[in-house]
Amino acid sequence: MNDLIVKEVTTSKELKRFFKFPYELFKNDKMWVPSLLIDEKTTFNKKKNPSFEFCDCKIFMAFRGNKAVGRIVGIINKKANIIWKENRVRFGWFDFIDDKEVSKALLDAVIEWGKENKMKEIVGPMGFTDMDKEGMMVEGFEVDCPMSCYYNTSYYPEHMDYFSYKNEVDWIQYQIPANQPVPDKVHRINEMIRNKYSLKIVQDMKMSEIAKRYGSKLFDSINESFSHLFGYVPLNERQKQFYINQYFPFLDKRLICLIVDSNDDVVAFGVSLPSLSKALRKCKGKLFPFGWIHLLKALRNFENIDLYLNGVRPEWQNKGIHSIYYAEMNKSYIALGAKMAIANPQLETNKAANIWEKYDSRVAIRRRAYIKSI
Repeated sequence: MNDLIVKEVTTSKELKRFFKFPYELFKNDKMWVPSLLIDEKTTFNKKKNPSFEFCDCKIFMAFRGNKAVGRIVGIINKKANIIWKENRVRFGWFDFIDDKEVSKALLDAVIEWGKENKMKEIVGPMGFTDMDKEGMMVEGFEVDCPMSCYYNTSYYPEHMDYFSYKNEVDWIQYQIPANQPVPDKVHRINEMIRNKYSLKIVQDMKMSEIAKRYGSKLFDSINESFSHLFGYVPLNERQKQFYINQYFPFLDKRLICLIVDSNDDVVAFGVSLPSLSKALRKCKGKLFPFGWIHLLKALRNFENIDLYLNGVRPEWQNKGIHSIYYAEMNKSYIALGAKMAIANPQLETNKAANIWEKYDSRVAIRRRAYIKSI
């Protein structure tokens, strides 16, 4: 057997191989969902991704001979370490064959880089920001994974346990029948809440107008809503525009709900999309030459819905406002013929965000961040 080698990725050719590795690893796995390659490339482009203003990263790949057997990214988010008073190196984009020598060597490469930079702990899987994928799947491997989330097979967490990594936090993802009716009582209560607090739902606007008028305000609301959550770092102005440009072109105004106050500020939000998982498998994560056709068809197929973001500003929580945005989206799901929805990961401890227990729902996927002292 060829000796194992871990190499830092430094050239564009090596980076291309880094992006290609999951296609080799999961080529026979029908549950894997490829990332959209154009987004992956943008994420690692230091000129385009504003996260590099406060993040350092190292990319590593493991080889036996000429055969790639694993990959990992080490990230030091300096802003997060200051805000949370920590000295942590993150690991993400962590994929490997079922060989503990390989997974250990990759983690060790990040650990050594972390030590060189005086880090005391390694934690992950995490990205540059909370807008990136985070959390290793530990339950729910039979469930179709949303495109916004990591996919991994069941041996991944076995490796983490074997190397004595501890559980830092768990995220859970609820699956909800999207066509369940909203009780009349809920509609009446929601109307009372809106009138009491002079709230309105953003309607009768084109998506381009919504992006221009409320895009930045939405991310202001996200910053405040998520500020207390594990590892969160507020997005700066460049990051807000970066994510507006990256995600808003895909949004359908029927699948989002923005609630604004009398000052026209976004106080609560729900953002969802048709599932793109099957389309990404068909096009293998590529827009060209014909991948865009599969994605365009998927954006018009509302059978399965992915719930991407939902939240309420802290000062507006515990007023029942979360019920408004989901009820509004639920009405759209029914009108569009949707059957099933899956929520994005939410911290298991974040009870304020958990509106799904009030509906017919189940925890479908569990994800975990692991931590270890170094």
